[in-house]
Amino acid sequence: MAQSLELLLIQFLMPDNDARRQAEEQIKRLAKDPRVVPALVEHLRTAKTPNVRQLAAVLLRKKITGHWAKLAPQQKALLKQSLIESITMDHSPPVRRASANVVSIIAKYAVPAGEWPDLLPFLFQCSQSVQEDHREVALILFSSLTETIGNAFQPYFGQLQALLLKCLQDETSNRVRIAALKAVGSFMEFTNDGDEVVKFRDFIPSILNVSRQCLASGEEDVAVIAFEIFDELIESPAPLLGDSVKSIVQFSLEVCSSQNLESNTRHQAIQIISWLAKYKYKSLKKYKLVTPILQVMCPLLAESTEGEEDDDLAPDRAAAEVIDTMAMNLPKLVFPLVLEFASLNFQNANPKYREACVTALGVVSEGCLELIKDKLEPVLHIVLGALRDPEQMVRGASSFALGQFAEHLQPEIISHYENVLPCILSALEDSSEEVKEKSYYALAAFCEDMGEEILPYLDPLMSKLLAALQSSPRNLQETIMSAIGSVASAAEQAFMPYAESILELMKSFMVLTNDGDLRSRARATELVGIVAMSVGRTRMEPILPPFMEAAISGFALEYSELREYSHGFFSNAAEILDDGFTQYLPHVVPLAFTSCNLDDGSAVDIDESDDENLNGFGGVSSDDEAHDEPRVRNISIRTGVLDEKAAATQALGLFALHTKRAYAPYLDESLRILVRHAGYFHEDVRLQAIISLRHILTATHAIFQNHSEGQAKANDVLATVMNIYIKTMAEDDDKEVVAQACTSLVDIIKDFGYLAIEPYMSQLVDATLLLLQEESACQQLEDDSDIDDADTDHDEVLMDAVSDILPAFAKSMGPHFAPIFAKLFEPLMKFAKASRPSQDRTMVVACLAEVAMDMGAPISAYVDRLMPLVLKELASSQATNRRNAAFCAGELCKNGGEPALKYFSEILRGLHPLFGASEPDNAVRDNAAGAVARMIMAHPQSIPLNQVLPVFLKVLPLKEDHEESIAVYSCVSTLVLSSNPQILSLVPELVNIFAQVAASPVETSEVKALVGGTFCHLISLYGHQMQPLLSSLPPTHANALAAYAPKS
Repeated sequence: MAQSLELLLIQFLMPDNDARRQAEEQIKRLAKDPRVVPALVEHLRTAKTPNVRQLAAVLLRKKITGHWAKLAPQQKALLKQSLIESITMDHSPPVRRASANVVSIIAKYAVPAGEWPDLLPFLFQCSQSVQEDHREVALILFSSLTETIGNAFQPYFGQLQALLLKCLQDETSNRVRIAALKAVGSFMEFTNDGDEVVKFRDFIPSILNVSRQCLASGEEDVAVIAFEIFDELIESPAPLLGDSVKSIVQFSLEVCSSQNLESNTRHQAIQIISWLAKYKYKSLKKYKLVTPILQVMCPLLAESTEGEEDDDLAPDRAAAEVIDTMAMNLPKLVFPLVLEFASLNFQNANPKYREACVTALGVVSEGCLELIKDKLEPVLHIVLGALRDPEQMVRGASSFALGQFAEHLQPEIISHYENVLPCILSALEDSSEEVKEKSYYALAAFCEDMGEEILPYLDPLMSKLLAALQSSPRNLQETIMSAIGSVASAAEQAFMPYAESILELMKSFMVLTNDGDLRSRARATELVGIVAMSVGRTRMEPILPPFMEAAISGFALEYSELREYSHGFFSNAAEILDDGFTQYLPHVVPLAFTSCNLDDGSAVDIDESDDENLNGFGGVSSDDEAHDEPRVRNISIRTGVLDEKAAATQALGLFALHTKRAYAPYLDESLRILVRHAGYFHEDVRLQAIISLRHILTATHAIFQNHSEGQAKANDVLATVMNIYIKTMAEDDDKEVVAQACTSLVDIIKDFGYLAIEPYMSQLVDATLLLLQEESACQQLEDDSDIDDADTDHDEVLMDAVSDILPAFAKSMGPHFAPIFAKLFEPLMKFAKASRPSQDRTMVVACLAEVAMDMGAPISAYVDRLMPLVLKELASSQATNRRNAAFCAGELCKNGGEPALKYFSEILRGLHPLFGASEPDNAVRDNAAGAVARMIMAHPQSIPLNQVLPVFLKVLPLKEDHEESIAVYSCVSTLVLSSNPQILSLVPELVNIFAQVAASPVETSEVKALVGGTFCHLISLYGHQMQPLLSSLPPTHANALAAYAPKS
């Protein structure tokens, strides 16, 4: 065989294609015989030309897997010896590398079986050889062996790391340094041991040196290995970087600023900054790296990119991603720098810089929302100015930024509607389709949260939108429909005059069947649901059937987005029809089930490129392909299916909530799906499952409330839901999902009372405690032990939801909550420290106020701890803080018993400014009145009524917070009914207040009856003396009050 094979190898290397093809066929036939291995070994050892020796090694690599087990021991020994000789003695680098690749394949089988004990000692010896070639090939082998027999290196890890570091610093050979860099990359991918990985921190200076040399010599493909290593270090949970983060950032910024480098190289550098901003942002803060990063990233937004360049690698897009991530994690450091960049460049002669200014402001609007709200005037000045820029790219960026503001800066942005809306309306007439589309998006986001402010603009808006809808291309029509939906939501009943024409237009969209039109059909389906919500059941119920039929028929078109929006439409229909939706359940519930049970369709790209396809040697197929594990390059989830699942999950809950008992046939299957989705991998689906489980519980209660045998079923469902919520609170890693579980739990406690939750109290308290201690899964952020940073960042929405649980417990348990409150008190108070943000402190104060209100007397044990905090908060610069402090002060005085009495004078002094003209907020003033009322009711003898009552009555009637009405007017009534001389000296003021309350459209009948009864008592005391007071009132007020007077 050896002789015939030699001829075939030579023939295979000929330029003649026919000869090559014949040789390939013959080699394939011979290669099935195990005797091909010794024959190839012979040629590797003795062939005169390097190309033949290299081809012999390549064929060995491809065929050895299938034949290794069939070889005799002496054949195996000869093969191993020949490969070692080839690696160390062959003069041709390609032959040495090809032989090294065969070694890595054989080692996969021979080393674990103990058949090659000399291999690792040989490699260590080789790597320290005086010959450059030997050191290089040993490192190449270390790299490839890591993938196949990495575990065999475990005992030698310390030696190996020392060796790699030494080779990275090799003073004589660039090739050795590069091979060492590649080997470090391979080991970083292989090892997961934090203690082992942490030692690579010492390699960083050497890695940076080698990478800089590679960039200087044009070897960018090697230089980027450094970024792959840094990527592994950054994502490792161990605290790996230390102060070396400074040199990594400096190098990455050098690379991403170099326009002469390849897009991919620069992109990888920006990606490292992005990962640091995401996973190690505290390090960026500690080492003062935010400023240098933004000084590079903001100008990168202005870098022009060629049209044909891959958008995903465009530096401006990648820089925007970095700035966004940094804004989310380090808003206080990022916003001043971005605002400075925008302020300096918004009139720059270069339009790319003007575009970059508004792009940067738009990008940071979510992360820096609180800071932007304080600087909205100057920021809007820049962005609205850019909307009038002569350059289309600048106007487009401005309309994008406005859309972002409208989405993230609610409700403050709405107060600027008189400036913003006319600018957006004007931009809708722009000559550029891109600017128009972004402006419709901005309009949609802006109007969504408007209320009656939209009414003066309704007609011009709708005439523009209706005209544009009928004359624009499809992609614009979709955004226009979204804008109309926002206008309808804001206008509510005032949208009625436009509803008919919009619904009529939507009919034509909802029957489109061409693939290119299905997005428009989806948007139209969504819009019908929104319009239906605005105009209500009476108008919609008679005309709904054809829209329902059209939406149901759309499921036959196999378009995920259409199904998603259709589930949303069905949800809206259920909401407006309530029990009238029952007729549609048999048609729509199975569709929701089908969407919920869809396969996620994870799409995996596999990279099967063979690095051995060199010099045309790749034609001979490999018989070991089945054993080679291809590298997974990219995993992406079809997000359309996720969105569809989330919408269908939401729909099931709303169907159950609104049809209640009629939902009985679908209850079991819905519960099975929701239990599964509560543990789903994506948070959007889990969120909807958590909400829907609450609705399923409501339906279950309605279905089984009159069934004696159904109580057990209802209890089973409650147990399922409660256990999921408790598990979610402790173990889910998404803050929004956990917040929703807390909110749903509070609803259950309110609706079903303490008896329902009693079996779960121990677990509920543990889960609540975990969240207050910020130790649940969703609160585990980066853990760099080298950073001592009293960072108070947490999700406000999450902690607000957690802090609502304590009052719910108190309301359901009353004084019996005391021992549980004792456990939760200290962890809660951690949020009230002076170092905490003001919103944390007011969250605690509001929580304590409600607990004091419902737990009652046991709160007295905490008065001395709480009063200093409450008194300080009364003087806060934030209205919400003052309002909650006033409410809390009143509840502590009402239920705090003797311990509260000694603070009365101090509290009155703290409340006094809230009654004056210097207090700008009506709700604060109302809560101050409520506090004084509670103090009077608790200890009237401890209040100097002659001083307090005139000030107290002067702020009545209440203007905004009518939840204080009962407390305030009960106090007044009690004083009047007890003929308190101080209040009876103020009868004219009382009559005026009572008349306004009696005529108020917002006060309840209970409150009006209370003041009416008190007014009757005044008549019984003063008789006809009251007539002149009534006559002095406005007629509507006098008539409202007279209705309560006794008929003579």
